[in-house]
Parts: sequence; C-alpha cells; structure tokens
Amino acid sequence: MATSISFTPRLALASLSGEADSDWARTGAAFAGAAFLGGIALDTESRAAARKLVDRERTEFLPEDPLAFLDRELEALEDAPIQPAFNVRSATAEPIAEAARVCRDRGAYLEVNAHCRQAELCAVGCGETLLRDGDRLADYVARASETGALVGVKVRAEVSGVDLPALSQRLERAGAAFVHVDAMDSESVIADVVAATDLFVIANNGVRDEETVREYVAYGADAVSVGRPSDDPVVLERVRDAVERRLGLEAN
Repeated sequence: MATSISFTPRLALASLSGEADSDWARTGAAFAGAAFLGGIALDTESRAAARKLVDRERTEFLPEDPLAFLDRELEALEDAPIQPAFNVRSATAEPIAEAARVCRDRGAYLEVNAHCRQAELCAVGCGETLLRDGDRLADYVARASETGALVGVKVRAEVSGVDLPALSQRLERAGAAFVHVDAMDSESVIADVVAATDLFVIANNGVRDEETVREYVAYGADAVSVGRPSDDPVVLERVRDAVERRLGLEAN
C-alpha cells in the first residue's frame, strides 16, 4: 500500500462530470474522507468532445479556463475537512502536467481519467481509450508525478484486451500512488490489482451498504468510493459506518 495516500474515513466521493464541484465535496465531507472533483476536460480535443456531450444533454464542466477553474475549486476547499482530488481528461500530455502542478500546490491528488467510455471522448483518445494505450497513459502519469503531485488513475474493468493488474504495475513504475478501479461486475479484479502492486487501491461500483463494503475489503481494497449516490446522505452515512467498521483500525 502506498503510504503517501491517506484519508479518513476511507470513503471517497467519485467524480460526476458537471456535478462534482467544491460545493458537492463540502456537503459530502460529513461522511467521506476524500472527494474526486471533475471530471474536467483540459485540452482542445477533450473540450470539443465534452461540448458534444453537452449537446446531447449530458452535464459537463466547460469553464473558459479549465486550469483556473481547477484552482478556484480547490481553493474553495482549503478549510474543508476532506482530502480533495481532481479527475482530469486530456488527449495530450502537457495539460496533465499543468493540472498536476495546480493540484500539488493546493495539496490535492490528481486523477487521470482512463475510465469514461462515451464515444465522443474515446474518439479523441481520452477516457477508456487510454487503457489500451499503456505507453501514453504511463507517460501521463510520469509527467504528472514528476511535478511532485500525488497521482493516480481511474480505470475500468471488463475492457476487452486490457489486463488491469499488468497495467497497474506499469502505472506504478511510472509514478502512480493510487488506482481507482471501477470493478463493473468483476469485483474480484480488486484482489488481482492488490496482489500485483503496492498501489493504494480504491474500489468503485455498486458501493451502497455493509455487504458491498465487506466484499471489497475482503478483496483487499484500501478504500471504497461512491459515485451516483454521492449526494444522498442516507447512502453515505450507511457506507461510512460500514467503512469505519471494516477499515477503521487500518485508518487510525
């Protein structure tokens, strides 16, 4: 486990494009130890793809200056009792490093998005496409970690031809400190990634109650995250209590 990553309780709020901002994170701070803001598109290609998503009525953050937006949102959380992080998308490497510098200076984690599967994003080389382009994804991680930021990657299971444990090893060698795994319907992939690396592993997908927390902890997850119900205090309280029971000793 990467000792540089630490938040308590070990419940994270997972990014929701166009919704996961500083107000959302501050509200969730009563229950969670970390919040992944974003995702946000950083470069020309990813922003063009995000605009196409908006055109078909999906929500996206599309500020005029993405880096300034990132900085403002993190500044707004400076006094909040939660570890901030930002999920970012880019079809090119340099904006990833620029975003990492902002996160470093604000004490936030940077999360590279290799997860979103919308066709518009994949067409420009963002999101899930990066899982099949290990060289480019590792380069993103290396450039970001060279800034001194704590860097991780949001990944997805069940992508044809992608060996997540092997890819996670490669990301660890590139400088990643954590991996945030959307396990889909393959929850045991968490155990495979845990066995293959010393990364801090955050398990995501279907986290709603004691049973789901227990399963991911049994597979070796260091933390869990909640996505769609991240604005539902009933779900968050239930998951937080389960996390404190299952991971409380390790977190202290």
